[in-house]
Amino acid sequence: MKNNNYKTMVNVYPFNKWVALTLCVTLGIFGAHKYYEQKLVVGALYSLTLGFLGIGVLFDMIRYLSMKSPYYNTH
Repeated sequence: MKNNNYKTMVNVYPFNKWVALTLCVTLGIFGAHKYYEQKLVVGALYSLTLGFLGIGVLFDMIRYLSMKSPYYNTH
């Protein structure tokens, strides 16, 4: 039996890399891009450490630029 609705079965939703990149550039030190990706624990860590002192934000900017859009977040 083939299920055509696979994405909802495993709770995988597409994210837009441009939205994530914009959030990373503007509110990255507060973890807004991680909250957008539904990574709540990492978002909280970004909030508490100001984006790992900016190093994590810089790394994420580079990572978003190299991704396809839309991308799928795998927890």
